Amino acid sequence: MIEQMSDLPTGVIGFRVTGTMHAEDYRDVVIPAVEEAATAGEVRFLIVIPEFKGFTPGALWQDLKVGIEHLRAWKKIALVTDIEWMIHLEAMFGWMTPGQVKCFSMADERAAIEWVAA
Repeated sequence: MIEQMSDLPTGVIGFRVTGTMHAEDYRDVVIPAVEEAATAGEVRFLIVIPEFKGFTPGALWQDLKVGIEHLRAWKKIALVTDIEWMIHLEAMFGWMTPGQVKCFSMADERAAIEWVAA
């Protein structure tokens, strides 16, 4: 499940993920927000993942499409999680992601918001 976060600095879109992510989560929540941010000029993306149970196959496809469709608009991505394998994946593959990517621990969510907004 993906919920859009509110009360973020202007220009930052943020999402909190819990449980399993479905294609509908991307279609109904993430994609409209990313398209709006890209149309405005740049995507500053915050994703907070306290717990994660996986993707459905359709969600994985939507995740890949989100990054590619507005490739030049991505400015910063802040990943906030304590899930070790996600931190390791970002360290290994973050260079392939458009824009700057940085991981933060759950305790540093406020710092992540400040970084992605700067």
